[in-house]
Amino acid sequence: MNSLPLLLRRVAVIAGVVAVMALGVASIRAAGNWTAAAAPLAVPPVSVETLQTKLANEAARSEALTTDLAALEAQVTELSGALDTAQGQLATDGTTAAELQAKLTAAQERLAKLQALAAKAERQLRAAAAAPAPAKAAAPAQAAAPSATREPEEHDDD
Repeated sequence: MNSLPLLLRRVAVIAGVVAVMALGVASIRAAGNWTAAAAPLAVPPVSVETLQTKLANEAARSEALTTDLAALEAQVTELSGALDTAQGQLATDGTTAAELQAKLTAAQERLAKLQALAAKAERQLRAAAAAPAPAKAAAPAQAAAPSATREPEEHDDD
């Protein structure tokens, strides 16, 4: 007699375990469906073909950028050389400008001296023209007088 209730208990426990497991599976499926319904995919996942196409496009773009970069490096090298040349020319032009400035200063000084001599000669001519001529014998002496008081002219041969 003991064996029948024991068998019934075991069957009841097994049936209960199966029922709980079925209930667990059903609740897991219901939760999965509920989550899927609450957060649907608005954008479908990207396909492998799309990814491969995008990868090929980016590889081509990378290659084009590499080519552009090489061209820019060549231009930078060329511009650097031109800048070095321009700086050398600038230094040469600075030296030439300094030399020309020195020559200009010297020429201006010579011009000032010549202008002073010309003014002095003009004053002497006016004074000689304004002085009365006392006699014809004194005239040759006056003609010689200005040449005796003349200052020697400077000649600068460049």
